[in-house]
Amino acid sequence: MSDNHGNTPAAWTAVIIGLVAFVVAGVGLMLSPISMPIFWIGMALLPVAMVVFVVMTKMGLGDAH
Repeated sequence: MSDNHGNTPAAWTAVIIGLVAFVVAGVGLMLSPISMPIFWIGMALLPVAMVVFVVMTKMGLGDAH
């Protein structure tokens, strides 16, 4: 088991981007009338979080196993 338990810059950055994505999507669904473009912008940010995580990990900012 790693000593950092996932507390790496890569992991935290991915989590923050993912959280922002869900907030943006949620706001899009709460607007009256519902704004599907805002919802889909939020959903499009989710894969961005994964890509950023992978890139940052390869840059050495993640857990090196």
